[in-house]
Amino acid sequence: MAYVFQYGSNLSTARLNGPTRLQGDAHVFGKAITHDDFEFEFDVWSKAKGGRAASDIVAGHGRKIWGVIYEIPNHLIHRETARPRKSLDEIEDEGGNYQRVFIKLNRPDGCPVVEPVITYVGLARRNGIQTTWDYVQHILAGLAEHQMPDEYANYVKARIIANNPELRETIQNHADGR
Repeated sequence: MAYVFQYGSNLSTARLNGPTRLQGDAHVFGKAITHDDFEFEFDVWSKAKGGRAASDIVAGHGRKIWGVIYEIPNHLIHRETARPRKSLDEIEDEGGNYQRVFIKLNRPDGCPVVEPVITYVGLARRNGIQTTWDYVQHILAGLAEHQMPDEYANYVKARIIANNPELRETIQNHADGR
């Protein structure tokens, strides 16, 4: 099994395990938080659904990023071994928009995660691009599903609004349950 840290739209188990993604083969291993500081950004252009900014974590400044570690069968990570199925590298556009890297993580209690964990970080970063509600609703669903700390969920919501101020009211209505 491979251990994969997801912090963006694939934080939603339903999205990651959907019929066009891993089809139920990703299993939650547990919540985790980055050992190092990152900033949560929307700086990777995705062509999906007419185009939008996708999430990324940028090292070196910011704060600790919460996410979920999934156990995924090794053969579903790489394009060459997943055929005829879609690999996680293909889903994440590894080598195009993102690169697969190892990441140091801690468990919520502060203990280090000893298993080797990979994640995907932006490779083709761009400024001045905006995300969409269709995309960020998966992030918000994942935050709620995995009961991420309120303080962290509020940080992510603020980052969404900073990227696309037009989503402020939608985010607020979503938080209020409307």
